[in-house]
Amino acid sequence: MHQPNFPRRQSGFTLIEIAIVLVIIGLLLGGILKGQELITQGRIRNVGNDFQSVTAAINLYQDRYRALPGDDPGAAGRWTAAGSTTTSGDGDGTIGTGTAATPAYNSTNAADESRLFWQHLRLAGLIGGPTTTGAVGTANPPNAASGVTGVQNSAFGIIGIVTCSNNLPAKIAQAIDAQFDDGNAITGTVRGVPGTAAGTAVPTANYIDDGSTFYVVCKAP
Repeated sequence: MHQPNFPRRQSGFTLIEIAIVLVIIGLLLGGILKGQELITQGRIRNVGNDFQSVTAAINLYQDRYRALPGDDPGAAGRWTAAGSTTTSGDGDGTIGTGTAATPAYNSTNAADESRLFWQHLRLAGLIGGPTTTGAVGTANPPNAASGVTGVQNSAFGIIGIVTCSNNLPAKIAQAIDAQFDDGNAITGTVRGVPGTAAGTAVPTANYIDDGSTFYVVCKAP
């Protein structure tokens, strides 16, 4: 018996189904981008808190001991660090001398005053961390951008003790600059340059957010 020919149904998505899929994809992408922005904002907040915490710790230390942490000539007589001896600074009022006349904020030499700075603050109970002399007790604390926070004497044309933070993407670096100053890498009390070196030369270019350039930003307390 002859069977009637019925038209075959075409397999595939309807316009409504495609629209639903596109909406779901859009929601997922929006959630990812929003999550990334929240992460960035969290890092900006944490780095900003680091700068404020260092300033507060310096002021508290000076009020309590009448000396600059790292430069404190009375540190060795005041504390005995567990497992080692406490190292004093030279008391000249700057983060310097020791093994280097102008040690960098990210010095690798544990005897530099820019490193003793952290040991003295830890011994005073103003920041957390081990207090032993050497690479552990004087280590720079990490920042939220997988870099470090440190101090040195002058940077980028800013005179006096400065706090520096490195490995900052341009978006974070500029946000920190805008939070505490004018948002311009070249001027003010917060300045930054690509790389990790915080020299004496004043920056000549503003932040460039190209996704691949990372900055060291330094701020006067």
